[in-house]
Amino acid sequence: MDSNRLSQRLLHVAQHVPKGARLADIGSDHAYLPVYLAKRGLISYAVAGEVAQGPHMNASRVIQQANVGDIVQSRLGDGLAAFTEADQIDTITICGMGGALMVDILNASPAKLATRPLLILQPNIGMELVRSWLAKNHYQIVAEDILRDLGHVYEMMVAKPVAKEQQLTTDEVFFGPCLLQQKDPAFIEKWTRELKREEKIHAALTAANKENTPKYREVQAKIKQIKGVL
Repeated sequence: MDSNRLSQRLLHVAQHVPKGARLADIGSDHAYLPVYLAKRGLISYAVAGEVAQGPHMNASRVIQQANVGDIVQSRLGDGLAAFTEADQIDTITICGMGGALMVDILNASPAKLATRPLLILQPNIGMELVRSWLAKNHYQIVAEDILRDLGHVYEMMVAKPVAKEQQLTTDEVFFGPCLLQQKDPAFIEKWTRELKREEKIHAALTAANKENTPKYREVQAKIKQIKGVL
């Protein structure tokens, strides 16, 4: 992967960045996403945010080599601290990290979200934590995607600001409101695999005579929930 050829997971994100966006890509990983978009004239401005000096320098090098320094800047900063009000960011992408960390990043800088930017998020675990945060913080999930890339499963969600807190059902938080409606082959494949994994755990707990444990009841509930949507 490089700035000319994105991984499948980043390509899916790129396809949802609005044309002409002023983008903040947090945890930018060599600035591949913003550089890819800048080279194609798809964004007007971007900040590639990195929390550590090494990745920041790598991103700066990629930007310089691509000759897009007039559009993309690499910034050293913790989370949303990488950009300022003067950057006029209207779209934020955060990809390839856990949902809990993603929520921490969003919670740490409420002032940076005051302008209500579009959020494009791609957690690799803890998707339900991200969906809950979005709903409580006046964001509506308007698109979701699920894909496998290099042996990992990623879920992407696009969320736009709305006037009030959103109400999601337990299933919508767990599976994703858009994904539940679509139920495409990738969704079925993921949850069929998860169901088999939970059934194995259930069988092992049963064999160990642990039917009266919280873990057993948790697994039972999860199996019932997954079967209810497949």
